Amino acid sequence: MTTRVLERPAPPVGGAARPSRWAAPARPVWEEPPTRAGLTAKAGLLVLACLAVLFPLWIVVVTSVSSKRTITEAGGLVVVPRDFTLIAYRELLSGGQVTRAVAVSLGVTLVGTLFSMTVSVLCAYGLSRPGSVGHRAILFTLMGTMFFGAGLIPTYLLVQTLGLTDTYLALILPSAVSVFNILVLRAFFMGISPELTDSARIDGAGDLRILWTIVMPLSRAVIAVITLFYAVGYWSAWFNASIYLNDQTMMPLQNVLIQLAQKQEIPVGLGQAVKAGNLSGLAVQMAVMVLALLPVAVLSPFVQKHFKKGMLTGAVKG
Repeated sequence: MTTRVLERPAPPVGGAARPSRWAAPARPVWEEPPTRAGLTAKAGLLVLACLAVLFPLWIVVVTSVSSKRTITEAGGLVVVPRDFTLIAYRELLSGGQVTRAVAVSLGVTLVGTLFSMTVSVLCAYGLSRPGSVGHRAILFTLMGTMFFGAGLIPTYLLVQTLGLTDTYLALILPSAVSVFNILVLRAFFMGISPELTDSARIDGAGDLRILWTIVMPLSRAVIAVITLFYAVGYWSAWFNASIYLNDQTMMPLQNVLIQLAQKQEIPVGLGQAVKAGNLSGLAVQMAVMVLALLPVAVLSPFVQKHFKKGMLTGAVKG
């Protein structure tokens, strides 16, 4: 009895080999083109995710530009816009507590972001230079602060001892530097080719000139991302103002929004308009919320393109 051995057919001579059922697939399964059903499911999930994010924002914006009669007929939040009016924004920005709070938030955000970025960039650049004195000890000390903190009471006593209570510096200095942001900047700076800095140093450039003319232009992506992080942090901060400020006229916008959300008080200058029936208190709350969200919503798309390059490159190279 003879046994037949099955052999794969040999490719034709002088031509390309034909694909056969024994041949391995050209690409793994996860790299195959998606099916129509898969594309439809992905599109449906993306649409649902966008609706889940945009629908609450739509309600907030529509309610803020609705008249008191429309809000009363809707029983609260308005979904379908009717009787379009900007009375809430006009009253909020005509002077008073909200206008002052917007100015405070803008000033703290601009000054705080500039100060934080200056300190973070200088610290990260110094720690990224292997020959800098004591950089390893300083690095481990900074990393230790990420896991161990002094606590709220010692921090408050320190701020009080320095005489920073009831000053705008109390909104900036206690949270001026983020160690995480410094580590991301340091990792990105270390990824820059040392030949560039060495050639500049041979030509007589100092560290500050190298940082300003070589390192920072090559790090625009990560600097843009970290700047946005700091700016959003300062703009959204409310805790420091609630414990370090006693003067209500110095409160930033987020604290005014909290007061409105808790219905503790109507901002100065709007009480009579609400009592006279010309303005709804709910429209005022939604308008303040829109003012608080507007700067972040406007700036984020311009920095979005830098997120992948800035954050992922810094994280991988670190």
